[in-house]
Amino acid sequence: MKRNFFAIVIASTLLTAAPALVLAQGTQAPAAAKPAAATTQGVPSQLVLSNATRIVATLEKRRAEFKQNRAALDKFIAGEFNAMFDREYAGRLVLGRHGRGASDADVKVFGDALADSLMSRYGGALLDFDSGLKVRVKSETSLRGGAIVKVASEFVRTAGEPIPVDYLMRKTGSNWKVFDVMVEGVSFVQTFRSQFDAPLSRKTIPQVAADIRAGKLQADASTN
Repeated sequence: MKRNFFAIVIASTLLTAAPALVLAQGTQAPAAAKPAAATTQGVPSQLVLSNATRIVATLEKRRAEFKQNRAALDKFIAGEFNAMFDREYAGRLVLGRHGRGASDADVKVFGDALADSLMSRYGGALLDFDSGLKVRVKSETSLRGGAIVKVASEFVRTAGEPIPVDYLMRKTGSNWKVFDVMVEGVSFVQTFRSQFDAPLSRKTIPQVAADIRAGKLQADASTN
């Protein structure tokens, strides 16, 4: 179960499995406008709310179309992912010690390859989410003087215990973007840092990025 959730959450970086979100206190959050593209300005927890609500509504409305037309699904996912996900910062974190002293260009090449691999591999999982799920936004914690925010949430299922899903968001200019997701305490960044440590020890960053794009290496969001 956790494996499936991790794949879905990583694929979207948003609370895509939630037709309704509520605050921990039980107070219904104000209805948000539904823009054509992901919103990145405002309060982080409200960004998660408004974007997730809109994404789920779109997936429900266009589910049949997306199942028949994977290109349309990929285009939709890419638009959301690119707007809300900080590819380069996440890429540098995944690189870890291998990214020390690396050029911005190399980090970008790696971050883009990683993100595109995730979209290609897990994008289809978004069509299989349980529309009966709900997500509760529990808290928003400011870190590093407000430069980073942790949005703590949980997936509320019709059967079984809630599954904790937390988002780390970073302010870039006037926008907030997701750079790490944790499902039951398992971090996206830590998972992929471990997976790519060995290849990065043998090859350069551009070479590993090329292997990811060629399908020789895959970003695997599965967890034990």
